[in-house]
Amino acid sequence: MKTNAGRFFEDFSLGETIRHATPRTLTVGDQALYTALYGSRFAVSSSEHFARSIGYDRAPLDDLLVFHTVFGKTVPDVSLNAVANLGYAEGRFLAPVYPGDTLWAVSEVIGLKQSSNGETGIVWVRTTGFNQDGARVLSYCRWVLVRKRDPASPAPEPHVPTLAPVVAADEIARHAPALTIDSYDFDLAGAADRFGDYSDGERIDHVDAMTVEEAEHQLATRLYQNTARVHFDRMAAEKSRFGKRLIYGGHVISLARALSFNGLANAFTVAAVNAGRHVAPLFAGDTVSAWSEVLATCPLAGRDDVGALRLRTVAVKNRPSGDFAGREGEGYAEGVILDLDYWVLIPR
Repeated sequence: MKTNAGRFFEDFSLGETIRHATPRTLTVGDQALYTALYGSRFAVSSSEHFARSIGYDRAPLDDLLVFHTVFGKTVPDVSLNAVANLGYAEGRFLAPVYPGDTLWAVSEVIGLKQSSNGETGIVWVRTTGFNQDGARVLSYCRWVLVRKRDPASPAPEPHVPTLAPVVAADEIARHAPALTIDSYDFDLAGAADRFGDYSDGERIDHVDAMTVEEAEHQLATRLYQNTARVHFDRMAAEKSRFGKRLIYGGHVISLARALSFNGLANAFTVAAVNAGRHVAPLFAGDTVSAWSEVLATCPLAGRDDVGALRLRTVAVKNRPSGDFAGREGEGYAEGVILDLDYWVLIPR
């Protein structure tokens, strides 16, 4: 067979390495389209002059554009037959990616567990993104619920990997050495708030909201070469449990990050993703808003000009962000669609 129907749960083997197809060279055009889709306003990825003034070679591509591009490489081999993308952990942004860089990806299967219904199974993978020189630029783990080809096929021996709940602060400090934050222009960045202006437990209502339309989320997902049928194929989507096309979860992550500018304008880079969960689906016509909680404030060793904030950003649909909907006991409040725990860097 010359065509690819995607892998089913039975097709994965613990410890196997998957080298994904189609390297992708990213350009300023990709960054411009990304900005048009989400309206991100962080100065580092918007201005060559601003980026150079704090030590970057030039304006780096948005961190999440890099994440989605690497993620998109993995879809044909990992999640084409997925029911749901369940979560993320141990995400590390390892180096800036600039226009003209080429990204490619490799994944290792680190866990397998068949579901109790025998019809699906969870696959854990660790994916690494590389640039054209073979340097690692991104690493993360995710786990996916994947359909079985034959429910009667034997289950593999279950193996659930142990993943760190938080990326250690000393690991994210590597983002800072080349930067010269003493030249950071707060006026041009859009806000005066520094590291010391945030406190543990503080909640920030990002105020703004965006309504998602069918065309834009499909355009975004094509930008990342994500081939998951549930995002594009109406006939296939109508047979799913949702009955209509599902918006790619990464689209929600990028919307939440863009919305967080209002309150976190100086969180100039995402350094790591500790954990993430797509709590509920999003569909065209829904309106997304977001709020963030400061889980921890962490000075970086040897640096008096930059610190790290551990944030929990919650995206909600069709309700105001200011009511801080979140966990309710063992579950989530109605309307919560994303719960993301991550580190950002911010000037002190």
